[in-house]
Order: sequence, then structure tokens, then C-alpha cells
Amino acid sequence: MQRPPTLAALACLAALPLTALSLTACAGEPEDTERPTTPAGVTAQASSATSVHVMWETSTDNTAVTGYEVYENGTRVRTLRAAKHMVDVDRLTPRTAYRFTVRARDAAGNLSGPSTPISVTTPAPAPDDRGAPTPPGSLRGTVDGSRAVTLTWAPSTDDTGVTSYDIYQEDSRVHSMPGTRTTARVTGLRPGTVYTFTVRARDAAENSSPDSTPLDLTTAPAPGDKTPPTAPISLKATARKGAIDLSWTPPRTGAPVREHQLYLNGRPATTIVWGAEPPAGTATYTMTVTDPPGTRYSIKLRAKLPDGRWGDFSAQRTVIVR
Repeated sequence: MQRPPTLAALACLAALPLTALSLTACAGEPEDTERPTTPAGVTAQASSATSVHVMWETSTDNTAVTGYEVYENGTRVRTLRAAKHMVDVDRLTPRTAYRFTVRARDAAGNLSGPSTPISVTTPAPAPDDRGAPTPPGSLRGTVDGSRAVTLTWAPSTDDTGVTSYDIYQEDSRVHSMPGTRTTARVTGLRPGTVYTFTVRARDAAENSSPDSTPLDLTTAPAPGDKTPPTAPISLKATARKGAIDLSWTPPRTGAPVREHQLYLNGRPATTIVWGAEPPAGTATYTMTVTDPPGTRYSIKLRAKLPDGRWGDFSAQRTVIVR
């Protein structure tokens, strides 16, 4: 059975004049029939009685991997973009065994072979369990080169038992570990970048603990990169009634930094500009807030560099309005 033409081939035919020479050139385009490599390092962790967290390592392809497909007992249950290499599979049955595999897909529709099957059994539910675990303690970390870090923490406690630990980078979950593990390696990071990590414990009833104390880690620069850091450092955020007080140290650029952009919950909130000479050393700013007490804010900022570009983001701070 003849395969339909690829999108690239159709685009070529549409763009060229309808001459024999042009058609011959398009027909000569090599068809992509090479499959991506099979995803390796697949893990499946029961996050609760009704959900499983599946992770895998990225695949490679002769052109590019465009997505991944996750299968549960042979049935496709999730389709993800290439940038994603983890997913939560929800609405499962408690006390049930499941088997997961992952396949990579490229732009031509070629699918990799299925990964090695990984089996996992969801735990029994915890009826009427409304008590959250205690937050993980003593979060520490080490930088493993320019693209990975290793985190460790003290275990949480729970009245029914901790089933998993969720690792967050800023406000996004980037990893999950079994409740019996208190260490995790986070990969796929960018060189020379500051990251803010927190860990939450979760039980079988999906109750999550409060965040651990945040931990800032800066990955090593890429080999040969001598560019000085451009992120503000030592950001502090203190909430009081109706306001949040901020302080930080601007990056050293060799010239005054007169402008910072403040982000609130992942979105630009305001631009802080000093019309005259900016403060030497520590900079401060007070932000008025009108949301009700108990509102949670995630705050970070970046500086405008002397060449007009925006620098890297600071570490993120999270506060709750009083």
C-alpha cells in the first residue's frame, strides 16, 4: 500500500511551477521513513489511589521528535508535545494493576517501538482522609553540571502514609518520586540559570502538604561561556497587610541598571523605573495589593541590561497576603 505524501512534499509541489523539471525535483525529495528511538528510562509511580505519574527520557530522530504517546495496557491514553516527558494518568481504579508504555512520534507520523512495559499498582483509597501530610523538611541540593541538579529532603509524615513527593520548579511540577524516596535528580535544565525548587508530599487521598522551604540553585555555565550572570540575586518578599515589600541586588553589568520588570504569578505586573540614579547595592520596592487575606502570590523579576535586552529572571519567591 502506497503511503500518502508528507506535508513537506505537498508544500514543495504547491510552491513550484508545474513543469516536468519541477515535478521531478519534488519527487526526488527523500521520504522520511526512519522511526524515532524508543523512549528509555520509563517510570510509573502511583501518585494516589486513582492516578499514576509516568515519566521517560527524551527520544531522538533523524529530523525531530514532535510528540509522545502514552499507552495503558496497550490502549493510547495520552498524546503529548515533544517538550513534555511526563504525564499524570488520572481516573484510575484503586487497588488495580496497570502496565504503561511510551512511544515517540516524528513529523512524518513515524512511531518508535514501544518502551519496555512498566507495571504499577494503585493503592487502596483512604476514606474520609482529609488530613494533608506535613511539609518535607531540610530541602538541600547540589548542581550536577550545567543541566541537572540533585535534591534531597527530610521525610514528611501523614496519618495514612505518604504515597509520593512532587518536585516543583517555581509553580510547575517537574518530577514525582515514590513516598519511600527522599531524593530526586532533575534533568533537562538550562546552563547558567537560577532555579527555585520546592517539594510537596501527597497521600493516597490526593491531599498535598504545604510547600517545603524553597531552594535556589544555579546551574553551571555552558562550557566556554564567559558571559556574566544577568539575573537579580537575593530577592526577598515580605507580605504585610495591603502590601508586599521587595528587596534584591541588581546584576552587575558595568553600568547602572535603571529598569526592572516585575512578574506576578507568571505574568508581567509592572515595570520599576528609576528616573534618576538607581540605588547603589540593594534595591527596594513596595507593591500594593488589594486581594483578600490568604491570597498566594508568586514573584520574580528581571533587569533591563545596558544594551536594551532583558536579563535572566531572579529566583522566585512565594508569599501569602495577610
